[in-house]
Amino acid sequence: MARVIQLSEAASLAIHAMILIGRSEQIINVNKIAEITGSSRNHLAKVMQRLVKDNYVKSTRGPSGGFILNRKPAEITLLDIYQSLEGAITNTGCPINHTVCPFDKCLMGGIISKLSDEFKNYLENQTLESYL
Repeated sequence: MARVIQLSEAASLAIHAMILIGRSEQIINVNKIAEITGSSRNHLAKVMQRLVKDNYVKSTRGPSGGFILNRKPAEITLLDIYQSLEGAITNTGCPINHTVCPFDKCLMGGIISKLSDEFKNYLENQTLESYL
């Protein structure tokens, strides 16, 4: 069965990595995060590059390098992290993006729009601080 709302592997990795970095009392490297999350080191490295570029984490190179948060956990929402990887969540209202519907009312009863709004609101109201 198809999923209405789907969290990409990259967005999931980003959220998990940010929580692990926030919980760590010292700098944590991509190998350790990949080991804990059971993910590909290469894929995780690309995700982390995006988070560094968007100033959510600082990176240090070298054998003792890794990542630390660049902002206070209370200032980073799960929506910030999600949108860093996936772009803005837009709600077009129509699940198939039609601007003109041939029916009198949405056959889905507007549930797709409601779920999208609820998903966005949930992520927006969850900060990293909640998980540390």
